[in-house]
Amino acid sequence: MSFRVTGLSPDLFKPLFGLGEADLARQGVIRFRATEASGMPDRIELRDARPGEDVLLLNYVHQPADTPYRASHAIFVLEGESHRYEAVDAIPPALRARMLSLRGFGQDNMLVDAMLTDGREAEIAIERLMALPSVAYIQAHYATFGCYAARIDRN
Repeated sequence: MSFRVTGLSPDLFKPLFGLGEADLARQGVIRFRATEASGMPDRIELRDARPGEDVLLLNYVHQPADTPYRASHAIFVLEGESHRYEAVDAIPPALRARMLSLRGFGQDNMLVDAMLTDGREAEIAIERLMALPSVAYIQAHYATFGCYAARIDRN
């Protein structure tokens, strides 16, 4: 079964790009500079930040529906990024390298089923969830920290 993985739109974060530390702090956002071992996965390009790149750590509402599953969590975004990841039948590097919690939601934004999987085997878990007719889309989360990673839809 064919699927599409999509990162977040950079337009959501452009108002934060380039702000000073005090302005970011007023909005609950912190700027970090990535190091060699920082492991800061960007949610726009769906790759780890490279040493020397600036990332913003902020709270993001990844499940905005008015259901018991409404949720937000901290995420990193590459400051200044202008192109989001979108690919068919391809797992991006940041997801491939981590344990994932895949959460299948129905059209009503209620949780249908979930699976824990190694990112190297993500396709198998995606296929199993997408095989359920009641699953409309999947939200991928990084299992260790629990934060939102990307959206997965049928293609």
